[in-house]
Amino acid sequence: MGRSLALLIAALLLPSAPASGQEACRLCYADPMAKPGERPLTIEIWADLSFAKLALVSRGGGSARVDANSGSKTTQGDLIDLGGSAVNGRGRITGTPLRRVRIDLPARVPMTTPDGAVAELTDFTTNLPADPQLDANGELEFTFGARMTVTSGRGGNYRGRIPISVDYN
Repeated sequence: MGRSLALLIAALLLPSAPASGQEACRLCYADPMAKPGERPLTIEIWADLSFAKLALVSRGGGSARVDANSGSKTTQGDLIDLGGSAVNGRGRITGTPLRRVRIDLPARVPMTTPDGAVAELTDFTTNLPADPQLDANGELEFTFGARMTVTSGRGGNYRGRIPISVDYN
């Protein structure tokens, strides 16, 4: 831990335009503290996590989940799906070829609307293997998803920032 750390705050945009393939990097970070002979870790996020269109049918609250692998959306409670394409977050890590890395996602991320309503992201998942490793080109692509819980009984355009950290193992 601590040899080389890359940290990215990925913006969660709700709703978001669907990703159109690999666009230019919108959120990138390169580690300026890499050791000599070691490629610095970089992380790029080219698709924001988006839950598309949802509605609260009462003040009871509810939750929605975007699957890390498929990008599919499911809802529970008084939160219902109004359509639109949910998008799992997508990113790429680059660094020293064949090095093992650790990717940490937060336990909780608070979200707010411009008028002060609150929600929370939890239960983050990725499509990464248990012991992720950069390939022979020094790259590793991944997707991530999470659960959004609305308990305030208020709808809105929720936004938050997801801190994702990457380190060589």
